Amino acid sequence: MLILGIESSGLTASAAVLDDEKLIAEYTVNNAMTHSQTLMPMIDSVMKSAGKEPEELDAIAISRGPGSFTGLRIGSATAKGLGLALNKPLVEVPTLDAMAYSLYGITDRIVCPIMDARRSEVYSGAYVFEKISVDNSNETVFNMKNILPENAGPVEELVEKLEKLMDDSGKTDENPVTNGLKGVLFLGDGVKPYRELILGKMKTGCSFAPEFLSRQRAASVAALGMEVFRQGKYISADDHAPVYLRMSQAEREAAKA
Repeated sequence: MLILGIESSGLTASAAVLDDEKLIAEYTVNNAMTHSQTLMPMIDSVMKSAGKEPEELDAIAISRGPGSFTGLRIGSATAKGLGLALNKPLVEVPTLDAMAYSLYGITDRIVCPIMDARRSEVYSGAYVFEKISVDNSNETVFNMKNILPENAGPVEELVEKLEKLMDDSGKTDENPVTNGLKGVLFLGDGVKPYRELILGKMKTGCSFAPEFLSRQRAASVAALGMEVFRQGKYISADDHAPVYLRMSQAEREAAKA
């Protein structure tokens, strides 16, 4: 199964090709370049590097938001155009899910992606990785579970919700999912502007992912998209629309008028 992953929800632009579980090509740029100029050449580059023709794709996984209004529109238009031209289905992957998925199984903390939404707000969600034993094997696999739905709001409100989850972590009858977890691990471009605020507000333990693990990646979009595609959850290119979570500035100004 061949999946193309596209990520353009923030400053990072990324494209990746996944062949079953094997990542065979990825191109990521985090340098504030214009996605409208770079995304299609990046996609062309990863397809050529993978030695695959676009017609061989089984599906296109798109980071569907939340995130930058402009970035999401560019990624959406690109995915829709390719899907329509190639007659391929689209798999919509929540941006925050994909960010958390990049830390699959490597932490015993609540994983909290935060994206700078401006106006002193962040797009955020919270996730845990539940261990699942494999029958007749020493292998342990993980199930990523969303414990705070994606949301746009002030950092202070997010911290309060996370503190509540951690307060309940020792009470198995209150919240067995978070029992035994050792704090919150933040990642994303919202860390830099709100790091000191988070450190000042969080009473329980918190840490921050290193920069190289803290940004969106098309590889994570493609990997999670492949799981979703195998579950039969995909749509036609015509039906795809990005998810913004809140109104754009132009819409807010129109509503005020």
